[in-house]
Amino acid sequence: MYKIIRKTSLNPTVTLMEIEAPAVAAKANPGQFIILRVDETGERIPLTIADYDASRGAVTIIFQIVGSTTEKLGRKNQGEYICDFVGPLGKATDTIGKKKVAVVGGGVGCAIAYPVAKKFHEQGTEVHAIVGFRNKDLVILEDEFRHASSKLVVMSDDGSAGKKGLVTDALRELIESGEQYDEVITIGPLIMMKFVCALTKEYGIKTVASMNPIMIDGTGMCGGCRLTVGGETKFACVDGPEFDGHLIDFDEAMARSTIYKSFERHKHEETCNLFKAEVK
Repeated sequence: MYKIIRKTSLNPTVTLMEIEAPAVAAKANPGQFIILRVDETGERIPLTIADYDASRGAVTIIFQIVGSTTEKLGRKNQGEYICDFVGPLGKATDTIGKKKVAVVGGGVGCAIAYPVAKKFHEQGTEVHAIVGFRNKDLVILEDEFRHASSKLVVMSDDGSAGKKGLVTDALRELIESGEQYDEVITIGPLIMMKFVCALTKEYGIKTVASMNPIMIDGTGMCGGCRLTVGGETKFACVDGPEFDGHLIDFDEAMARSTIYKSFERHKHEETCNLFKAEVK
């Protein structure tokens, strides 16, 4: 059993939890993920490691409530326990040998982008962070990004936070102002990553995209995270989750990612109704 040592609501649908897991914290790196089960009968889900502290034996996860399991997890409180917490899994982000990078995050994907930016910053790399949200109520980790980067640009669809526009607008502006990046790392909705990669391809800038959003069981057994990279079949959870963004078939990945949407919505509603019945 793994104790929840901190729980914080970041916005109406996104929650941060710190889990007591010394063995995982001791070996965790940015870009990796864990698999958890809320209880003994629950499904296994992968969640990216948002932060870690080996000295305290703590691992931070950030999740958005979208289905049955995240609904159950979100109803757990500080001091309670979850059944299983396994990791770290996946290949860590390659942060070696880069002098200047741009880290581009969108929505809850910023929870994955933050530890990457932090690791680069800690090793002396110049980090320009660009983070985008629909509106000010959905902004997460702004202060954390500010401390982990030498330049931070916040974008929002409606202009209620930072500048109005898309992350690609901000990235293009920086590139055209003369900023030269060794690499761009993008993490967020598939459609956002697709256009970030299309933009950087114009300028010949190496770009890495994190395909965490399409992972399901986290072991490669379900095949749900199958994608095409450079004409070859890969699995996000065992071959990645990070890949050369210029080689990913994003259209295929986006089509596949919608397969379970109706099932996910149904299970979420079913779980919510179950909790309501228990309260009565």
